[in-house]
Amino acid sequence: MRRALLPLLLAVALLGGCSTPPPEPPAPAPAGGAATLPGPVPADLVLRPAPGSAPAAPAFTGALTDGTPLAAADLWAQRPVVLTFFSSWCTTCAGRQAALSELARSYRDRVVFVGVAGADQADEVQDYLRAHRVEYPVVLDDQQTIWRSYAVREPPAVVVVAKGGALLRGWPGGLDAPALDQRLRELVLADQP
Repeated sequence: MRRALLPLLLAVALLGGCSTPPPEPPAPAPAGGAATLPGPVPADLVLRPAPGSAPAAPAFTGALTDGTPLAAADLWAQRPVVLTFFSSWCTTCAGRQAALSELARSYRDRVVFVGVAGADQADEVQDYLRAHRVEYPVVLDDQQTIWRSYAVREPPAVVVVAKGGALLRGWPGGLDAPALDQRLRELVLADQP
């Protein structure tokens, strides 16, 4: 009897090992990755010319949150760029982020917002981006190389770069969304009332 059961038990064991567990759902794409890069420049976009006396913005390359390489000069070759320097632990950044995210959505494709996260952990940056609905590209600046090139010592800070790469203005301590909206209208957008 034992000999008759042995092949049956062996078959059951082999068949049990052949079943595959259900596939796990794919992980969500990292916030701030390549999917957040801008679309084509709108045909009706009219920009103010940058002052001839404006210095060149420090060009940089970095990796977005999903590892996609980003060259800032490629972005500002076609349109103005707003750099927002932040950290997930910055309470001032968090307090202003929802309005800043909404402003970035309203300017989508006309002005590119790029977050530069420094002095932070990638998983904490992801939590911050998701909590505040940040839908623009974010560069991870672990060594704060980009921060230093823009003389940012602590978050928040905001920098506006004109189409073509002229450094128009920076605000250590950041800027709230209504004030930034007004400055964008003054500095770069000629088609705004």
